[in-house]
Parts: sequence; structure tokens; C-alpha cells
Amino acid sequence: MSERTLAQYQREVDEWIQTIGVRYFSELTNTAVLMEEVGELARLMSRTYGDQSFKEGEERDLGMEMADVLFVLICLANQTGVDLEEAFARAMDKKTRRDRDRHANNPKLQSE
Repeated sequence: MSERTLAQYQREVDEWIQTIGVRYFSELTNTAVLMEEVGELARLMSRTYGDQSFKEGEERDLGMEMADVLFVLICLANQTGVDLEEAFARAMDKKTRRDRDRHANNPKLQSE
């Protein structure tokens, strides 16, 4: 699979919404859907890496749950005019400046 940019994903989701999805849900509805999808991801993480066990027939596709979260997040970005590539670049710059030494100096993160 060829590598795609966040901008390409945003265009792909918008095209899907316009041709198959009929229209975007409202921003508030999509925020609720995002929370629902994050909850599904959290449930799978809890069962895969935590102490809970799987129920019979329960989905175990971590990648699909993450992709569902990403899809709805992209919908919200498209609806609110957020350029995710630009926003992500700013977030990485902020985290790099803020945390340049913080994590390296955190004794909780040091190898034993």
C-alpha cells in the first residue's frame, strides 16, 4: 500500500461522505460518535492488554477500531476546517519543545 498524507485522507473521507455517506452528521453528533469509537477501542485495549477477558464473538481487530476513531476525527477536522497535517506539525513542534528534556529526565521512564 502506498503511503498517504493526512491531507489525502481528509480528501478521501470527504469524497466518501459526499458520494456514499449522503452528508456529514452534525459536529456535535460526530463528537458523540468519536467518543463511542474511542470507547470501543478502550474496551478492546482492556481485553487485549488489561485484566478483562473477551466475550464470545467479540471483535478483536485493534487496527479497525483505531481506524474507526481516525475516520470520525477526520470527519470533524473536515467539518471544522482543520488542516490535520498543519495541526499535527504544530503539535509535534510543541511537544518537542515542551518535552525535550522532561521525558529523558523522568526516572519512571528509565530502563532498569
